[in-house]
Amino acid sequence: MKIVVTGASGNIGTAVLRALSGENRELIGIARRRPPQDQEPYSRVRWLECDIGEPRAVNVLSDAFTGADAVVHLAWAIHPRRTDPPMNRTNTEGSAHVLQAVSAAEVPHLVCASSVAAYTPAERWSRVDEYQSRTGLPNSAYSRGKVVLETQLDAFEHNEPATQVARIRPCAVVQGDSAAELSGWLFGSLLPRSLIGRRWTPVPLWKHLRLQLVHADDVASALQAILEQRAAGAFNLAADPTMSARMLAETFGGFRAPVSRTVLAAGAAAGWRLGLLPLHPAWLDLADRACLVDSGKARRELGWVPRCDAVAACDELAKTMRGGRSGPSDPLAPARPRVRFGRPTHQSQNPLD
Repeated sequence: MKIVVTGASGNIGTAVLRALSGENRELIGIARRRPPQDQEPYSRVRWLECDIGEPRAVNVLSDAFTGADAVVHLAWAIHPRRTDPPMNRTNTEGSAHVLQAVSAAEVPHLVCASSVAAYTPAERWSRVDEYQSRTGLPNSAYSRGKVVLETQLDAFEHNEPATQVARIRPCAVVQGDSAAELSGWLFGSLLPRSLIGRRWTPVPLWKHLRLQLVHADDVASALQAILEQRAAGAFNLAADPTMSARMLAETFGGFRAPVSRTVLAAGAAAGWRLGLLPLHPAWLDLADRACLVDSGKARRELGWVPRCDAVAACDELAKTMRGGRSGPSDPLAPARPRVRFGRPTHQSQNPLD
């Protein structure tokens, strides 16, 4: 069985390779930067360096997809630095190139990673299923990008009925290997990681924040089940329990420092514009308004049961952040950006910028 994975060196991609590389499969990994092939899980994968946003990528991808039983599209610029390719170029144009190549190569099964961020916001504590409307949040580039991807997939399904299309919609995906990447997105270069998880460390969070988490290995197990069953359709992925502001604060520090989301967003906006913090305020709005999801369909149809609950996943992330752990690839082991006062280190998450 030949499986091609785009974004194979990233957070979910690395977990997918761990899940699939022990089986009798031919795995081809596609990444903008080739990972070290002397480290697991990358050593048993045939690698192709390709920037999916480049116009020439369609031909390169078509050749790579020829003869594939399935393509797993995971490549996505989530929170790119200013020096990275433009976010829309990678996400929207790159996904279009992947879909064109899947069509040209007549791949029978396509699996894509969407997100709960595509859903129209619902009541704060209600959980939505896969039939929730998908209009996203207008002031979040990540959310808007996933809405566009969903539209692209809808059109592809209509035009290419011979290809089975599955899409996963996970909540926040974490693992120990993603500690350096995620702490870089959240804290930048200024906050000492040794402060994370200390009982005397205050964590500024608003009272009504709630967050779903799922471990990357559990997302990979869902993708493995989709591939093995040739499943189609959409699947929400989230582990229980839903994390409250208090639970998050006790995991990443010692206590919650009461602060309104408005004040926190203003501070994030100032820090981002000054180049002191990488976290754009649009991420706070997404965290506050993103839907909570019901993953019952994945449990029923795929037999999916997350092995790691959200508390354990969160605790693993906090401990590895504090310990300074890095993952085995460039995306999972990013160098800390050079701070230049007055210049944001990361691209804006405002779709209008």
